[in-house]
Amino acid sequence: MTFDAVLLLSFGGPEGPDEVMPFLERVTAGRGVPRQRLEQVAAHYMLFGGVSPINEECRKLIAALQAELEARGIALPVYWGNRNAPPFLEDTVRKMARDGIGRAVAIATSAYSSYSACRQYLDDIERARTVVGEGAPVIEKLAPYWNHPGFIETMAEHTRAALASLGDANRPRVRLLFTAHSIPTAMATTSDYVAELEEACALVAARSAPELAHELVYQSRSGTAVQPWLEPDVRDRLRALASDGVREIVLVPIGFVADHMEVKFDLDIEAAAVASECGIRLARAEAVGASPRFAAGLVDMIEDHVMGRPTSTLGARGPRPWPCAPACCVYSPHRR
Repeated sequence: MTFDAVLLLSFGGPEGPDEVMPFLERVTAGRGVPRQRLEQVAAHYMLFGGVSPINEECRKLIAALQAELEARGIALPVYWGNRNAPPFLEDTVRKMARDGIGRAVAIATSAYSSYSACRQYLDDIERARTVVGEGAPVIEKLAPYWNHPGFIETMAEHTRAALASLGDANRPRVRLLFTAHSIPTAMATTSDYVAELEEACALVAARSAPELAHELVYQSRSGTAVQPWLEPDVRDRLRALASDGVREIVLVPIGFVADHMEVKFDLDIEAAAVASECGIRLARAEAVGASPRFAAGLVDMIEDHVMGRPTSTLGARGPRPWPCAPACCVYSPHRR
């Protein structure tokens, strides 16, 4: 089977103050989010000049992928399509069709299973292909890769670096808090999101600090108060650990591929403020980003998919089935 291109799928974000509100309106369309809440979130972006870090992170990852592909003698162009901001996926698929791309391997900037992390990207692909119509390329999205060595080993390396920043004398008292984006519990029940996160936490902890206590917490909740979401929230857990006498913590954004807005604001600003109030020394590990090891792992997965062979994994769960079952991770985001 011949493949002509690689496609990076991402969430997208604003690249200037004038783009912030239109972006947030697209993200929340049809969900009944009050204008006041959108204005609050817009203020978060304005702290960063109205520019989301995710787009630059995607550009760096594309460059790393292209360099790794070229180093292996693989002549595949890398395209980029977003769900909520330029370059929109529909426009990218249209360009791919014009360029004569017949079949592409797609990678999402999300390592886990769930509706929002995986299934929605599959829906995005089919919607874009339908709009483009005849000539639209076949696009095969790679399965979630939370347990791939390229992801786990990079995250472990970044965790070790964060631990080192606290100093050896404090190491025995450090607690590892792995953080992931909270999702509605109803969404979680239709996927292996929590189980995959728990395994990823254990794999990274075993490779970075097996002697330290670790746990999984959540961040970035955006739902209504009456809708149950995954807990505990990282800020609540920081306060509880402080009351138990914990004074050194490393935050590990295990649920994220890049240091985007929800990492920069929710952890580096909000969680850091709580830690300061509670007398906790806090270090934050970097996400995998465009690390050469992570990029090489993604290219490994691309090669495995093109050659039709199983990809490497760590832990007990093994690789996700490909293709996904039709009902896998199905969820209605408008359900309350």
